[in-house]
Amino acid sequence: MNRHTYQSGIIGNCAYIAHVQTNTNISWLCWPAFDSTFVFGSKLDKEKGGEFSILPDGRFQSEQRYIPNTNILETIISNEEGTYKVTDFAPRFRQYDRYFKPLMLIRKVERISGEPRVRMRCYPVTDYGRTAQDRHRGSNHVEFTGGSDHMRLTTNVPISHFFEPGTFVLHDTKYLILTYGEPLEAPLEETAETFLRQTINYWRTWIKHTTIPPFYQEAVIRSALALKLHQYEDTGAFIAASTSSLPESPGSGRNWDYRYCWIRDSYYVLASLLRIGQFEEMEHYAEFISNISANEEGRYQPLYSITGRKELIEEELSHLSGYMDNKPVRLGNQAYEHVQNDVYGQVLLSLLPLYTDKRFVGKEKGHSSVWLDMIIGKIEQTIDEKDAGIWEFRNFANYHCYTNLFQWAGAKAAYRIAKEIREPKLEQRAEALILRASKHIEDCYDPQRKVYTHAVGSGHLDASTLQLIIMNYLDPASQKARDHLRALEGELRAENGLFYRYLHADDFGKPKSTFLICAFWYVEALASVGRTQDAIETFENLLPYANHLLLFSEDIDANNGDQWGNFPQAYSHVGLINAVNRIAVKLGTPRFLVTGS
Repeated sequence: MNRHTYQSGIIGNCAYIAHVQTNTNISWLCWPAFDSTFVFGSKLDKEKGGEFSILPDGRFQSEQRYIPNTNILETIISNEEGTYKVTDFAPRFRQYDRYFKPLMLIRKVERISGEPRVRMRCYPVTDYGRTAQDRHRGSNHVEFTGGSDHMRLTTNVPISHFFEPGTFVLHDTKYLILTYGEPLEAPLEETAETFLRQTINYWRTWIKHTTIPPFYQEAVIRSALALKLHQYEDTGAFIAASTSSLPESPGSGRNWDYRYCWIRDSYYVLASLLRIGQFEEMEHYAEFISNISANEEGRYQPLYSITGRKELIEEELSHLSGYMDNKPVRLGNQAYEHVQNDVYGQVLLSLLPLYTDKRFVGKEKGHSSVWLDMIIGKIEQTIDEKDAGIWEFRNFANYHCYTNLFQWAGAKAAYRIAKEIREPKLEQRAEALILRASKHIEDCYDPQRKVYTHAVGSGHLDASTLQLIIMNYLDPASQKARDHLRALEGELRAENGLFYRYLHADDFGKPKSTFLICAFWYVEALASVGRTQDAIETFENLLPYANHLLLFSEDIDANNGDQWGNFPQAYSHVGLINAVNRIAVKLGTPRFLVTGS
């Protein structure tokens, strides 16, 4: 299949993520944090985005793969002169009873055969490509300065090579260690090799501690590893993607900055973490959500920065040409201003395990009654109002079925928490909200078409209502659930099980690409209603839409299979993990089930 896919993999250590192209170039790296300026950003502008590549002259062939069960990437370059391998990784391992995760990118370059000639370029930028960093020659390093950025490349490559044009023959192994803030003050080769061994061991141990059944194990392992990289360990927040402004489809203008934490989607992330048995990550993320809810006096925002910052003011970076000349390039995300009332239910569902999972002890529950009273109050205040909905419509509001579903599910979670902490008055208030939310959901039902529409008074269908089945609002064994699913797939299903979010016009016209997490929701819904073979076949049809490294984007063009949207998309990988879990349960494979699912 000759189609547009993102020809890159990611490396990272839960402090940063870097994108490594199949041509060895580091096309995206934001330092010192996920939402900082890029220091390499050729993904969004080949001229102003800088470069960090290790390439021969002329034509070459490339092969790229991960070292099995790790986030360490190998890129093999071959031409008529010879073959060499570039191993890229971000150090991560246990040290002094904590995780060592420096702002350090290590590149190991090894000759495999022949006498390959290579040219190494390292040209970082700052301020989103407005300024190239200054380069200063050191004894065994290159110093980079620009703005608040201070970086150093320590290497056994002759330093003059980075200041003069030309190639050199790769005879022995070369190491390049790029650091931010702190320079490397240790032996180069020994440090690189020690860090490589320890990082391989860390990732393989992490995978061994992950609960993954034999069913499509390779895909789940890669999704779990990719998802792990999207957690900013300093605070526990998960970002939607490490990139900004990769378009949902060519020329669509749907180019968004996704380097933030969508509280509104927290339930899906936490469900996937619990399903693969990664308790530490789940607990750390729950702490982040708990801190947000404790400090938020007004409405909860749909998203926050990785440090909990509220203002994510959106601006267009007009000096950048954009991915494949797709403008605009955006910094920030105006969705932080949106009213999305499903967020309260998401938070309640996310924190429910604190009260129902006996692995949590009393200290995690200290804020119970005050916090629960507050969030029940927020649902009471917002349950009868319109909002922007899950898809963040910018210019119109509705009484969205999906919003009411999560108010219903959140109220049920609140009821269980209230019962657990023995607060009968809060139980009563939660029960009343369950009934009110159910009434709004039923107002979306179209008895003639036997389907729930996307909003009260609307005839449009929406893939988000697949969650009525997945969340057990509709009994999956009921005819009503089967009818609803049939109606949705009849209108929104594309080839191979790809699924459109919706097909009606929004602020930017009609969507042209399908949304991958919706396709994985579809798989879950199929399995839930007992169409297990359909679920398996659909899941198998979706796997080829990954790139060469089993990494998934946000969107897929149903006409040609092209990958679009920010990449890799954490929620696509969350969707895959949850879909496999749902199938595995139906097949009778013992699984750890999420409470309330």
